[in-house]
Amino acid sequence: MTFMNVANYLQIIDRSWRSCNGQTVSMFVSIRHDHAKYRNYYIENPENMVEKFLPAPVDELVIYHLKCLYAISMDDFLSAYQFQTGLVQAFTKILQAQKEENWSLPIMNVVCSDLRFIAQQAEKQRVGVSEKPGEFLEKAADSLMGCFRICAGDTRTDNRDTKRKGMLALVVKLCLIVIIKRQIMKILLGYIPNRKVLEKYNVLEFWDLVQAVCQGNLKWFDEIMEKHESFFIACGIYLIVDKLKIIAYRNLFKKVYLILSTHQIPVESLQTALEFLGQDVDLDETQCIVANLINEGKIKGYISHQHRKVVVSKQNPFPPLTST
Repeated sequence: MTFMNVANYLQIIDRSWRSCNGQTVSMFVSIRHDHAKYRNYYIENPENMVEKFLPAPVDELVIYHLKCLYAISMDDFLSAYQFQTGLVQAFTKILQAQKEENWSLPIMNVVCSDLRFIAQQAEKQRVGVSEKPGEFLEKAADSLMGCFRICAGDTRTDNRDTKRKGMLALVVKLCLIVIIKRQIMKILLGYIPNRKVLEKYNVLEFWDLVQAVCQGNLKWFDEIMEKHESFFIACGIYLIVDKLKIIAYRNLFKKVYLILSTHQIPVESLQTALEFLGQDVDLDETQCIVANLINEGKIKGYISHQHRKVVVSKQNPFPPLTST
């Protein structure tokens, strides 16, 4: 089955672009529109055909879009992500050049929304590649911020022309990531987020995580990270959340220090505590963890490699995180 031939599709886009009909153009560059379901739009190299019908700069948008559809049809979301990112970046230049008009805002909303969806799918296919968890979504958020800055920088007060009208849709896409990142940064600084705040924004996935970090319960921390991995990745915050583990290490080692009641802590005791909580580490790896904590100012002391002991300060050996 076919939707309409590609030539007619391109002609509609051409007329819509020339008449500044952003709503129609947005539909025809969306991966969720009906045309995206039909094989005659899965074109690996659409440049020649597109350039016959469309002028610059809209030709670049459609070329990226058709390449993206082709990649999706091949279940290759890593390539689709690259094409959609190119589309958003090309559109950002167009939006910036449109000084006195805002008719293209519907296009912005669609291509940015599609980029976020494709980034989520790309995260699932990242196994075996060099990217770290959450990196596709982090980069997608950067692309969205490019559009947001242009909209925010439009100081005109006439609602008929200002691009600031497009800010709300972008804020909705970005605000959850920003809110969550703010809560995580507070934890890294030693502040415990209020449960009611997490409930308000429907992100209670963090409450158990906070408790695990405070208790130094690394086994529980790892279980929570595995359980909510898809949520953290979808929000583009996996890498930031994972940084909380260093705080869990610090809190566990503080417990060992309090139990032993000595300023000379055997590295073997710290290793035993780590292994008890499901961490597969040897003495050297344990020393590396301690060295990082000392380097970051989370523990005041030094490692006596000769005696395999961590010698901590007699005054405030585990400083408040707000001071590190």
